[in-house]
Amino acid sequence: MAVWALGINHHTAPLDLRGRFAFAVDQMAPTLHGLRQSLSQGAGRHPSVETAIISTCNRTEIYCAAPMSTPGPALDHTLDWLAASGGVSPALLRSHSYSLENGLVARHAFRVASGLDSMVLGEAQILGQMKDAVRAAEGAGALGTTLNQLFQRSFAVAKEVRTSTDIGAHSISMAAAAVRLAGQLFEDLSQIRVLFVGAGEMIELCATHFAAKNPKQIAIANRTLERGEKLATRFGGEVMRLAELPEHLHEFDAVISCTASSLPIIGLGAVERALKKRRHRPIFMVDLAVPRDIEPEVQQLEDVYLYTVDDLAGVVQTAQANRQAAVAQAEAIIDAGVQNFMHWMELRSPASQSGAVVPLIRQLNSQADEWRALEIARAKKLLAKGEDIDVVLEALSRGLTQKMLHGTMAELRAGDADARAQTAQAVSRLFLRSQSKNGL
Repeated sequence: MAVWALGINHHTAPLDLRGRFAFAVDQMAPTLHGLRQSLSQGAGRHPSVETAIISTCNRTEIYCAAPMSTPGPALDHTLDWLAASGGVSPALLRSHSYSLENGLVARHAFRVASGLDSMVLGEAQILGQMKDAVRAAEGAGALGTTLNQLFQRSFAVAKEVRTSTDIGAHSISMAAAAVRLAGQLFEDLSQIRVLFVGAGEMIELCATHFAAKNPKQIAIANRTLERGEKLATRFGGEVMRLAELPEHLHEFDAVISCTASSLPIIGLGAVERALKKRRHRPIFMVDLAVPRDIEPEVQQLEDVYLYTVDDLAGVVQTAQANRQAAVAQAEAIIDAGVQNFMHWMELRSPASQSGAVVPLIRQLNSQADEWRALEIARAKKLLAKGEDIDVVLEALSRGLTQKMLHGTMAELRAGDADARAQTAQAVSRLFLRSQSKNGL
């Protein structure tokens, strides 16, 4: 199997370009179907190609796996498909994207899951987004054994990184950064009115941080009132429909927006009218959406302080020095995870000399299970007859030991001297490793 990945993120592409490649979760199934169909027809014509897409405000990444010797042509075809989906030329996308193969794919996925590739170093939200992407790929029937292993190992590595290091201990979230910036503009956050546009996870995080400052008013504007009301009730706020937003915009000192809209929902004209009604009292605005929720021209208005996800990068990178030791620990954990994944890939490769190992392992496990079942059945019979439990356990352990060593003992006694010497070396390597390491 070959594994490859293609992506753009906040390191390689500007916000507006990333916005062209934002895939909605509810459209992920047909999107993945289209990608698989395109790859199966154009990149080596492999109908069994596995695919998954991670799409967040900071990144869009395509992960693929297929039975082929090299993913080079498939990578080119993946780039062409993604460029077409975003309405840009392959040359432009190539200049802002990155492509990875095999072990480098695993390393990247593990770093992303662990929060090492995030704008907010060590943030945990990306892990949930990756799990959502995997569930979507599973639901679409696009995930196979290889990618499933890649992502499950990513989650396991991320868990180990978070439990074994302090990678997230000093992180500053986007939500906390927004509050910090608002505090630089307004002397007392308890005297401001805050409007949140949307009702997703990011808005919930922002609302939680702002609510801790006890603002004068909190309001939620959302396309559906039911979800907005649920969030508003939690924070003692009000709720309105998105259609009502323009006529109420002037009432708020801070506006934080993050929706899944494909087009801006707060236009230049609406903000200009709001400023006029406010007699040009300043408005603090944060646009966390990709694509943008707020027209970029709004940033040119004299009394508006508009920040995008990319503008927050400088704020969230504070305390970077305090995390360097944790990063080094995390990278070591990731290195081990990559080696384990590549070893798993090698064992499954029919072209490698170890390709026969997997069936052999299955046979060994099957034989061991058969021996275990026989000895357990024998032990249960002895217990039913009233035998002492210590005697039964002794018999069970002796029976298992004899079964497992019978073939080895027979080989050590059979054959000529050279064959017995080779067998002895193999037995020492397989069964006496711990003793030799300890000098016994």
